[in-house]
Amino acid sequence: MMKMSAKKALAGVCMLALLAGATAARADVTIALGIPATGGQIAALGAQAKLGAETAVAAINAKGGINGEKIDLQIADDQCDPKNAVSAANQVVSRGIKFVLGHLCSGASIAASDVYNDEGVLMLTASATAPDLTERGHPLVFRANGRDDQQGSVGGKFIAEKFKDKRIAIVDDKQVYGQGLAREAGKVLAAAGIKPVYVGTINAGERDYSALVSRLKDEKVDVVYFGGYHTELGLIVRQARQAGLDTRFIGADGIAANEFWSVAGEGGAGTLFTFSADAKDKPSAQEAYAELKKGGEPDNFAFYYYAAAQTLAKAIADAGKDPEKVAEKLKSESFDTIVGTFRFDAKGDLVDPEYVVFEWRDGKYAPTKL
Repeated sequence: MMKMSAKKALAGVCMLALLAGATAARADVTIALGIPATGGQIAALGAQAKLGAETAVAAINAKGGINGEKIDLQIADDQCDPKNAVSAANQVVSRGIKFVLGHLCSGASIAASDVYNDEGVLMLTASATAPDLTERGHPLVFRANGRDDQQGSVGGKFIAEKFKDKRIAIVDDKQVYGQGLAREAGKVLAAAGIKPVYVGTINAGERDYSALVSRLKDEKVDVVYFGGYHTELGLIVRQARQAGLDTRFIGADGIAANEFWSVAGEGGAGTLFTFSADAKDKPSAQEAYAELKKGGEPDNFAFYYYAAAQTLAKAIADAGKDPEKVAEKLKSESFDTIVGTFRFDAKGDLVDPEYVVFEWRDGKYAPTKL
């Protein structure tokens, strides 16, 4: 764990993490939103989280806010980077903010959570999946989504059931999120007696994945489980199709961004990924869906950050502005949201997260029929 002096020093020299709305009038209840507001195509996921959180806050404020006090949502830009997340978290602390939605990426969330733990700030993410986030015993850290060891297992079981006689590869992007998914999927395949013909890694942020594509071709790989984000997999799929490969790719919620299709092109058809059940079809989400669509077509990141904002606001309304009392409330009660009921266990993890296998077709994704 980084010492506080080092954290504060880093906050002083690293100005990449920004708090939007810093000049706005101070509201009665200020909540930070930790997302990659900038930083390449991952910012597309941040935009969805921002859409969800802002829409929820607007709806809550329109109904009187939290016990008559309006919410001011301030964006902490971490660029999905652990070092920037520490800087962003220190800026949150310096402004006296005691509640955070996010952070979005796992590595950034883990780094920021250490700062929040030291400073008594409560954090509720709706997207960070690394088990380490809640395994370190930080009492003010919560997640309103599943973990890699749950989601990766779902992907592994799907492959074992549907493609057990195929030539399988596992590839990850060397980052916390991707490595965790790949590791868990591999465990399930091993338990099923399935040995991948290739296990490898890529470097996130690169543009040329021809070496990987050539290896997949040489190994005659039929199915790839990919741990990583849509930016890299979209390029890999496009380049695989250009090389004449019809390999099936399977990922996780990092592939759910609408931008995947624009990167992968028509060759993205048939790409599979695990994600929370599609919220836009839930009766409880229809009123929120109508509002979310005013800011563009929402994906599940928008819906789940909306639900996380609902949950945090309700807990503050019931427990007051003391983060420790809010944490007790989160761990002791259930919370009705637009995506369903949230319950948290003693570690701060969501109880019984629901996963569905989706498939990309014609620029959209829907539950697979495989």
